[in-house]
Amino acid sequence: MPRRKRTAGSSSEGTADSDDSGDHEKTDSSHSEANQRNNTRMTRASLRLSQSSQDAPPDVKQAAERDESPPRTPTGNAPSSESDIDISSPNASHDESVTKDQKDSGSDPSHRPKRRRFHESYNFNMKCPTPGCNSLGHLTGKHERHFSISGCPLYHNLSADECKVKAIEREKQEEERSQGQNEENRHATRHQAPTPRQVRYKEKVMEIRKRRDSGLTKDQKEKYMEHRQIHGTTREPLLENITSDYDLELFRKAQARASEDLEKLRLQGQITEGSNMIKTILFGRYELDTWYHSPYPEEYARLGRLYVCEFCLKYMKSQTILRRHMAKCVWKHPPGDEVYRKGAISVFEVDGKKNKIYCQNLCLLAKLFLDHKTLYYDVEPFLFYVMTEADNTGCHLVGYFSKEKNSFLNYNVSCILTMPQYMRQGYGKMLIDFSYLLSKVEEKVGSPERPLSDLGLISYRSYWKEVLLRYMCNFKGKEISIKEISQETAVNPVDIVSTLQSLQMLKYWKGKHLVLKRQDLIDEWKAKETKRGNNNKTIDPSSLKWTPPKGT
Repeated sequence: MPRRKRTAGSSSEGTADSDDSGDHEKTDSSHSEANQRNNTRMTRASLRLSQSSQDAPPDVKQAAERDESPPRTPTGNAPSSESDIDISSPNASHDESVTKDQKDSGSDPSHRPKRRRFHESYNFNMKCPTPGCNSLGHLTGKHERHFSISGCPLYHNLSADECKVKAIEREKQEEERSQGQNEENRHATRHQAPTPRQVRYKEKVMEIRKRRDSGLTKDQKEKYMEHRQIHGTTREPLLENITSDYDLELFRKAQARASEDLEKLRLQGQITEGSNMIKTILFGRYELDTWYHSPYPEEYARLGRLYVCEFCLKYMKSQTILRRHMAKCVWKHPPGDEVYRKGAISVFEVDGKKNKIYCQNLCLLAKLFLDHKTLYYDVEPFLFYVMTEADNTGCHLVGYFSKEKNSFLNYNVSCILTMPQYMRQGYGKMLIDFSYLLSKVEEKVGSPERPLSDLGLISYRSYWKEVLLRYMCNFKGKEISIKEISQETAVNPVDIVSTLQSLQMLKYWKGKHLVLKRQDLIDEWKAKETKRGNNNKTIDPSSLKWTPPKGT
């Protein structure tokens, strides 16, 4: 009896006493069956099961005859395709799975060919915030997954397959449009008449818009209201029949293009959509990196990048909206009364009750750079003093501080901030000095509200040190009193004592506290003042035009 040929799908220990083996063509038709059995020992029952699959389709048999089965590993198994990996589990990988039968047969997974894992290009820890969404598909139809509302098909009342179909249609329309433009004469004059193609397109659009129904039917209104009641703000409102099909399609194209731009920025790491943390803001000529979370509305916070008008402080979603706003914005300085001006520096007093929106936007902006700030929307009991620097384009925000209209603890500052682009230039001390100047006019002793931020504490300690050393330098008497220092400088005695202790100028001797006049510190301060020269970063009391507001 001639030796039987060994089947391609059998292992090296295949049975030799089987008398029911088929010819070579029938054996090849069972390749797919053998590949799925993980190279287990083929018994009589398995052979009978393979013979039951002899009625395979012709195309499968032809593929087997041409030996087009995928390349096999040393164990005889075909490599798992990327589609076989369960994407619902971030840790799913067929490279790391070893079955009991494989261990018995002595197969070593380390000898398998390396395969690219599906989840390497996606972060599976991220999830779309839309309720009920599995993060599959993308509004553009070009990505397999999404992690934000802007790319969520479910939020836009679409499915992933519908988004892919629309993407193909948009590509075809773009190709037809580009071909039509190439056929037109590009060397014509700038103010040429519309081409026949453009005229036909215009007529077509006008016809589509005329065919639109004048309004929604009663059933459609009930359907839209029901959709709104069920989903609320977690889904986009139904847009069908609200406008013409042409205009609705234009809006859908704009949404897809914006979503694609946001996806590119996310992949580049410029925005972190879905984290509800604004990373950067575009403010005037500057792009500022934020430090802390600010409670902006969720639809703005999830973008990761915010565009803010530097004059009215309104916040927007895109550069285009900001550009259009700046073309119409008539504000060139903060609202309220200008109470101080010297050179290019001005200070405006803004009442939180009269200009509520501006003050709320100012607080939201400040929270991006302050850790302990808790005031956002209840701005009516406060006055805001906004410092600006003027040029030919307007008064640019430098910083601000707020204070209560009626403070029982005589706090002269509730919150203070210098914008990051103006830090380390002396503007912080100017704001602090201005707050104490107002306290002097009010004939009160002031102190900042606690807790102070890290940078605020550094600025205040530096200011108190400079005030005390200046007072010591100009003092000609023999005995000095903390009460007198407080009355002349409007600094709270507690702050004076803490500063003297930090400078080692306060000693306890024979049951009394003595203030030491350290000449070395005074000489060092004089040298710095001389080196600084005529610096404009100082407050001139004669430039203040302000009277204390009456109690409200």
